[in-house]
Amino acid sequence: MVKRGGKAIVSTPYHGYWKNLALALSGKMDAHFTALWDHGHIKFWSMKTLSTLLEEAGFRDIRFERVGRVPVLAKSMIAIARKP
Repeated sequence: MVKRGGKAIVSTPYHGYWKNLALALSGKMDAHFTALWDHGHIKFWSMKTLSTLLEEAGFRDIRFERVGRVPVLAKSMIAIARKP
């Protein structure tokens, strides 16, 4: 639980429009989203969906940093949000 005035820092795999389009065009969508490997991802997030979740939980001032060489194809993202 994050107390009033505290911050949440969330790291998660990144999935936005351009990354998903690149995966689809390369034919690697099925391999990327497969459930057939150990320790696979449970959820895939875009900045919009993670923002919605954080806002519903009462967080504000949400900002994101993408992690990877090419920002629109980033592997991960980090969300930083404040609890007013």
